[in-house]
Amino acid sequence: MRLSTRPILRRVALTGAALLAATAAVPQASAAAPDDRTAAGGGLSAVIRYTENGVPHILARDYAHLGFGTGWAQAADQVCVLADGFVTVSGERSRWFGADAAPDFSLSSATKNLSSDLYFKGVRESGTVEKLLATPAPAGPTEDLEELMRGWAAGYNAWLAQNKITDPACKGAGWVRPVTTVDVAARGFAVSVLGGQGRGIDGITTARPPGTAGSPTGPTTLPQGADPAAAAEAAREFFDTGRYDMGSNAVAFAGSTTASGRGLLLGNPHYPWHGGRRFWQFQQTIPGELNVSGASLLGTAVVNIGFNEKVAWSHTVATGTPVNLHQLALDPADPTAYLVDGTPERMTRRTVTVPVAGGAPVTRNQWWTRYGPVVSDLGPGLPLPWTAQTAYALNDPNAANLRGSDTALAMGKARSVAGVQDALRRTQGLPWVNTVAADSAGGTLFTQTQVLPRITDELVARCSTPMGRATYPASGLAVLDGSRGDCVIGSDPDAVQPGVFGPGKAPTLRDAPYVENSNDSAWLANADRPLAGYERIWGNVATPRSPRTRGAVEDVSAMAAKGRLTVADLQKQQFANRVPAGDLAAADAAKACSALPGGTATASDGGAVDVSAACGVLASWDRTTDSTSRGALLFDRFWRKLTASTPAKDLWLVPFSAADPVRTPRTLDQAAPGIGRALADTVAELKAAGIALDAPLGEHQFVVRGGRKLPVGGGTEALGVWNKIEAPWNAAAGGYAEVAHGSSHIQAVGWDGGRCPVARTLLTYSQSSNPGSPYYADQTRLYSEERWVTARFCERDILTSPKLRVALVRERR
Repeated sequence: MRLSTRPILRRVALTGAALLAATAAVPQASAAAPDDRTAAGGGLSAVIRYTENGVPHILARDYAHLGFGTGWAQAADQVCVLADGFVTVSGERSRWFGADAAPDFSLSSATKNLSSDLYFKGVRESGTVEKLLATPAPAGPTEDLEELMRGWAAGYNAWLAQNKITDPACKGAGWVRPVTTVDVAARGFAVSVLGGQGRGIDGITTARPPGTAGSPTGPTTLPQGADPAAAAEAAREFFDTGRYDMGSNAVAFAGSTTASGRGLLLGNPHYPWHGGRRFWQFQQTIPGELNVSGASLLGTAVVNIGFNEKVAWSHTVATGTPVNLHQLALDPADPTAYLVDGTPERMTRRTVTVPVAGGAPVTRNQWWTRYGPVVSDLGPGLPLPWTAQTAYALNDPNAANLRGSDTALAMGKARSVAGVQDALRRTQGLPWVNTVAADSAGGTLFTQTQVLPRITDELVARCSTPMGRATYPASGLAVLDGSRGDCVIGSDPDAVQPGVFGPGKAPTLRDAPYVENSNDSAWLANADRPLAGYERIWGNVATPRSPRTRGAVEDVSAMAAKGRLTVADLQKQQFANRVPAGDLAAADAAKACSALPGGTATASDGGAVDVSAACGVLASWDRTTDSTSRGALLFDRFWRKLTASTPAKDLWLVPFSAADPVRTPRTLDQAAPGIGRALADTVAELKAAGIALDAPLGEHQFVVRGGRKLPVGGGTEALGVWNKIEAPWNAAAGGYAEVAHGSSHIQAVGWDGGRCPVARTLLTYSQSSNPGSPYYADQTRLYSEERWVTARFCERDILTSPKLRVALVRERR
């Protein structure tokens, strides 16, 4: 679709001769990838208007040109991170970085470069991505998305050709290269399978038939002979969203609760602060066709989380289990053939050779079935040995899903929460997230519309193996009998892809006063209107909620009851830094501390520790994780140790009740085993590190940017803090000296009846990974100070920015 940008460009010209000079100064060069037939010679261009904090507003005439501007601008901020990701999806990490080094886990959970390469090179050589690109919509990508990806590749390549890389992470590196449309799509494929095949890469690439090197020897009876309780617990831990490095909170408020009578949305995704799963902030505009602002996962060409003039949305990592296993009965004469209704089917061998820096290439076989790849384990706790009798195949329907960016594009054009729901229904591309949305008419939406294998409770009852009967209730992981044709996974009539649930089966709640999710199941999206009746694979019901969910529901339900809410109230909620675990347990912990004989407790090493000073610190702590809070660090370290060593059933006097899920369990048992030991270990740890028990949190939870120490508020998953921050403990460096993951692209959005949305945003780790960029730490400083960026969405706001910088970027014709 081609629409004139001239009226807007004339308005840009009117902002002054200096802007025209800046535009004219942009160099022109060609940088199309030689092996990409569509990127070459396209003559693509875009206008990029930069405002405060380096946020680009990309203006283009159609989707290819819009993708060009997006790829250019992303490369300008994140070229090294992007290039590293393209090395990953091309299966070349071992060639450049060595086989035994670890990837950054942004595009898979592979523990070594070699296993990552074996998988991704196998994907490329099998033509998986090309086949998905060739699949007609709606099962495959739309023409608009293909044009966006084509343009993105051309824009990235043009930036490489026209600019010198200054980021020391890849300056002069041979692994930075032009890319193709297929490379961009391959990155999207990696994101799609991140929760499925991407988490099983080690198991996929190490699965070997019995009798070959590295394979199990002799007959075994299982996993099915293993302890069912152990298998259930291993599966529960493997799929526990609380253990992921991705999470999120999101809440939408209906017009009945707001001052304007219009909706409000607060999105607080929890994602890694480093590497290829960072968000990047921008606005995309094709006049008359698309106008959306928000953030993209690096390497994608669309706004994944954002808002337009009528609707705002965010995502949270969902509890749906995106895969299942099929237990194979093997042909007694051939362990690479399996039986279905007594008839043998041969596995497909995928032989992959990976070049290795400083060594000989490595060749390995992978084995694929009608159900998916054979897998040797799902994490160390759930081995799946390939024996003479049995093997296990992993079914991941998102390996046939390249629609995620189409979903984002469709949501960006929605005009209401009903439009968001329709976009999800038509495209069905979200692999592992929920959606929370609000609109300018006052509507709200929660829905878990994601791509899940169509595993019904009835199918599991008929076809589950012994292991599956243990793992499915605990985690939603079904293990089906792959030898029976009547155990095939069916399809829903409203599903665009075989073998998955249609959107009509997704847990959904419309127009409640509030809808909220903090990575527990859909059950308590609104505590007054619990959702139930869905299949177990979507998530559980009537089970204990995480501290973060409990605290979030308490907070947002109180906000909805108060009413007259504004965007300012959303901003306050983001940085309230209330500690739900502290409200539940700190006072009782202080009493238990005071009751210790002589103020002394026994540490894990058997030594006696004077903990008396900790009692008063815990009692006087303000129950927040503000950077100035005294006692927050002490409680944090204590609570982590206590909950890691003491089962929940031994902590609380009032047990969990499904009739009161937000307020239970509660009342810390002051006599609980482990309280004294956790106090002793904590006091000893902090004293050994030279950290005062009442030190302000920000002195020991911080990041260093440009040599400057920036205190960071917020708290960990165990504490239940909305403003989630996870950081590795490093006493030698001063405590929590760098954030690993947590609050990332935050947006607080509403409407006041004017033409423009009212939006405040914050990209916690800033826009660029280049230490030499002015946008490397500017928003991190704002985050440290709990300050926000006022989003510039409407044209008048963009053009009146005091930091406005305009660039015309283009290929040489």
